[in-house]
Formats: sequence, structure tokens, C-alpha cells
Amino acid sequence: MTYSVSIFSGDDTSIEQRAAAAKRFCATLEAHLGDASLVVPIYAMYQRLTNTFGDTPDVEAMSQSEREVFESWQIAEAAALQAAFGTHRYLDEGGYELRVL
Repeated sequence: MTYSVSIFSGDDTSIEQRAAAAKRFCATLEAHLGDASLVVPIYAMYQRLTNTFGDTPDVEAMSQSEREVFESWQIAEAAALQAAFGTHRYLDEGGYELRVL
């Protein structure tokens, strides 16, 4: 499965800058997860886990494999957000949308 990412920014960021940020986001996400082909299945599992356990779950309530997926996504997402928005990212600066194609 493939995916696409759209970057949203609250400032006057150009289309070209958002596209470059999306490329940095995807490259970093893929590097942290191991390969582009792993992004969609790990993201889908992460979504299932947050639906089951909540956004800030007690990871001790998860199985080891669930915890590994959950923590892997969170680490990869944080790195990708930093790559897209920089190290001094604030919550109101924007975000992203990941779509499975």
C-alpha cells in the first residue's frame, strides 16, 4: 500500500515549502520505521491501538508487540515532525495528514 502526506501550516508557507516539508516528513518516517512499505501497516496498527487504549495509554496494559508498534510510531512521528517543521515546533504551527492510497 502507498500513502501520501499533506503538511498544514498556520503561517504563510508556500506550496513549494509545504511540499519540501512533506518530503522530509516521509523520508524521516520511512527511515525510522525501516522502509516505505512499513509505513501504512504500522500506521494502521497504531490507529487501532489508540482506538483501543486511547491516545495516551498505559503501555503496560499492551502486549510487548503492541507496545513496540505504538512506541515505534511515536518515535518515528516525532522525528518526522521535527524534520518537517524544525526543532522549535509549536503546537499551533501546523500538522500533517497521512492518507492511505
